[in-house]
Amino acid sequence: MRPVEDVIRDSKISKRQIHDVVLVGGSTRIPKIVQMVQKIFDGKEPCRSINPDEAVAHGATIQAAVLTKEQSAEI
Repeated sequence: MRPVEDVIRDSKISKRQIHDVVLVGGSTRIPKIVQMVQKIFDGKEPCRSINPDEAVAHGATIQAAVLTKEQSAEI
């Protein structure tokens, strides 16, 4: 959970200013991870309306486009 806390600190915003917590990929299927994230965010339930596997695929696509300097409108 240290990386989560580091991101919150580095963003210079408070946890109260975070509207949604989104878990993606395998982390969404690990109850202990969900519980630990909820504890950090004072019991806030992670958003479950986003398909976690699609989120990973979209993120990978965007990262690949950035790395290859692809500027296609479709991406």
